[in-house]
Amino acid sequence: MTGSLLVSKRAVAAAFAVNGVLMASLVSRVPALRDRLDLDNGALGLLLLAIAAGSVLSLPTAGRLVAWSSAATVVRIAAVFTALGLLTCAVGAFTAGSVPAAAAGLFLYGVGNGIWDVAMNVEGAEVERLLGRTIMPRFHAGWSFGNIGGAAVGVAMSAWGAPVQAHLGAVALLALAAALLAVREFLPVKAAPEHDRAPARSAWTERRTLAIGLMVLTFAVAEGSATDWLALAVIDGYDAPDWVGVSGYALFVTAMTTGRLLGPAALDRFGRRPVLWASAGAVAAGTLLTVVGGSPVVAAVGILIWGIGAALGFPVGMSAAADDPARAGARVSVVATIGYAAFLTGPPLLGALGDAVGTLESLLAVTVLMGPAAAAVLAAGEPRSQAVSRP
Repeated sequence: MTGSLLVSKRAVAAAFAVNGVLMASLVSRVPALRDRLDLDNGALGLLLLAIAAGSVLSLPTAGRLVAWSSAATVVRIAAVFTALGLLTCAVGAFTAGSVPAAAAGLFLYGVGNGIWDVAMNVEGAEVERLLGRTIMPRFHAGWSFGNIGGAAVGVAMSAWGAPVQAHLGAVALLALAAALLAVREFLPVKAAPEHDRAPARSAWTERRTLAIGLMVLTFAVAEGSATDWLALAVIDGYDAPDWVGVSGYALFVTAMTTGRLLGPAALDRFGRRPVLWASAGAVAAGTLLTVVGGSPVVAAVGILIWGIGAALGFPVGMSAAADDPARAGARVSVVATIGYAAFLTGPPLLGALGDAVGTLESLLAVTVLMGPAAAAVLAAGEPRSQAVSRP
């Protein structure tokens, strides 16, 4: 490993962590946002939809932006958007008391977060390719650690009663500075060969890219369903106290983060397909145990298996989409868009299913989704050159 490549690896890890800090910082002040604007839960949900709208609208163009400029340039632009969005939301809501101003800030944040996500995954995949070993899941684990750190600071700021403008303003400016410093160490931009500059067909028409998107979608539902419904499912399904439900979600996050830290060794030893098939099987078995286990203890074992199984699908999907560096931006953009669509649509669909069959029982939908996930894994195999040279 050359020194410059190691520095680039650290820079990408920093970009992931800073993005996680920003997300957790915003989420930690959502209760204060609801109280300041005097919103009920339904109105708050509509306001937060501005983040999703910004991300979904920006994701399809993010790949083109990376191709036209560079991942470093796109992260710089994204960092400005996210910082400006946080500041606008904080000032608009807590100084002006304006719902439209808060929505505008959240929309700007969503735009920045969407293009940031694609750019850092493209850069991470290129670093991974040059290293010749799997590291993408560890970048995503870095995002989780940043998320945990941002949440911890947010809890402290809330308990202290710190003004939201000061908290989010400081986080926005520090994160902007950290991102701008990190991208200085991204890989040098290489000019594309002349034959790669010809117009190419849309990545949305490529079967392999769409199949990888389907795989990422199923694993995104496996992750997102736990984020949104696991605590409530344990509380409702097992008649457990609130702390038990929250502990179940904490166990899931811990298991998933551990899986992302340890998963690269398995991926390098056995290859993508066997590990992803095992991951899909673990999610299916884990969710089944969680639902039909009969006791919180058995459910806890199921949650642990579920979290480990859900760890690798999304990051490995990003790597697979970026196997060809020449079209990495466009393909990662497509796969990320499909994945985020799952994060947006999965929770309300599971909520509607939960109203019909029960919150806990609705999680069996995740078990069923692992069938299509296992089929889609076929598209995520290593490129032939990697498969042949892998020890």
